[in-house]
Amino acid sequence: MEMGILGLPQSGKSTLFEIMTGAKISAAHNETCVRGQAAVPDERFDQLVAIYHPVKVSPAKVPFVDVHAVGDHPWEAVRQNLSGTDAILHVVDGFSLPDVQLSIDSYRKLEDELILSDLMIIEKKLERLTKMAKKALSAQDIVHVELLPKLKDVLEAGKPLRSAGLTDAEVFSLRSYSFWTVKPELVVVNVAEDNLALADAFSAEAKLTEPVMGICCKIEAELAGLEPADQKEFLSSLGIAEPAFGRIIRAAFSLLGRISFFTVGEDEVKAWVIPEGTKAPKAAGAIHNDFERGFIKAEVMHYDDFVACGNSAAQVKSAGRMHLEGKEYIVRDGDIITFRFNV
Repeated sequence: MEMGILGLPQSGKSTLFEIMTGAKISAAHNETCVRGQAAVPDERFDQLVAIYHPVKVSPAKVPFVDVHAVGDHPWEAVRQNLSGTDAILHVVDGFSLPDVQLSIDSYRKLEDELILSDLMIIEKKLERLTKMAKKALSAQDIVHVELLPKLKDVLEAGKPLRSAGLTDAEVFSLRSYSFWTVKPELVVVNVAEDNLALADAFSAEAKLTEPVMGICCKIEAELAGLEPADQKEFLSSLGIAEPAFGRIIRAAFSLLGRISFFTVGEDEVKAWVIPEGTKAPKAAGAIHNDFERGFIKAEVMHYDDFVACGNSAAQVKSAGRMHLEGKEYIVRDGDIITFRFNV
């Protein structure tokens, strides 16, 4: 699970990467590709930490990848390092381009590059498929002979593949192509501190199906360098409830189709990251392979029930809200789980 950060030069993408992950691009010794992890802000996790006072805390995290594309072939560096990511965070310049239409044009410029890249891949594949004898076509090739021309039409209309209404099975069948525009995308408009409303105007006029969020990287960079108490005071002076970068991290986490469940205790409170729709044994495997292999039952209480019962697992149990779940149980976001297993 990784989210790649894309943006035209000087859009603020590397600044946003540093704000979210705390990783310093300058410390990467001129490396082309830099990776970092951003902790997902979660009030539930913070509350569990406050209750258990654990020795160790491990919040859910989102891995981000930033590429410093310079030189004669910058697009090649981007393609090599980001083609395998699961989603895209597209940063748009809204501070040096304060006009809404200019910002939209900037977004379209990069998006058109991604569309063109996907189109070239499809054209080359179709050319190869048409030269192959029908008997030589694999089952997947037969599917693509019918599917790829439809996707070619979508791209030629200037639309991304994510707008093509593909089924999960179709998206899975295309995984080897590393298409850019089939990936989920989060658009982040980096605005000037005296023009914070530009992101809303961008969203209204661009009419994208992709989620759009705004941030002022200049303000957020100052905020990220403060102590937590000073952060709250700074936010209060601006009339803001929480940093914008926290909302962006949460949005990225959701876009990747991930949820988190908790394990709690005095030794550690940890948020485990799993794909949405994961069954209990596979969720147990996120902790250790032995947990999945020897899975017996999952003792589950939801965070909401835990809080409603006075932050007491014993009261959750006496209230009949503690459940023993089997192999077919689908883990919910916010579940607090103790796994029973035998190896």
